[in-house]
Amino acid sequence: MTKSPFGNLGGMMEQAQVLQDQLAKLKDEVATKTVQASAGGGMVEVTANGAQEIISIRIDPEVMKDQDIDMLQDLVISATNEALRKSRELMADELKGLTGGMQIPGLF
Repeated sequence: MTKSPFGNLGGMMEQAQVLQDQLAKLKDEVATKTVQASAGGGMVEVTANGAQEIISIRIDPEVMKDQDIDMLQDLVISATNEALRKSRELMADELKGLTGGMQIPGLF
């Protein structure tokens, strides 16, 4: 019996397909989870999902009393960036369970 020069390529391909299927399922599950971030002591709150989409922004009406548009824009940017950071962190934490903590380039 001769050994294939490619080793157990078929088995590796099956494992890769299983991992790909699990990854797709995980991404779907994480997309339903949400994270929140705020800025300005809660004056602006942003909610993002695990698919890194902004799903809501809440602005306290008190912010508008000063009519400081520049401050409001800064608060929205700050809260949005923090929400997206938390969303990426959520996905990374979920992936650790799937990959056993291995960092696999290109997964996320």
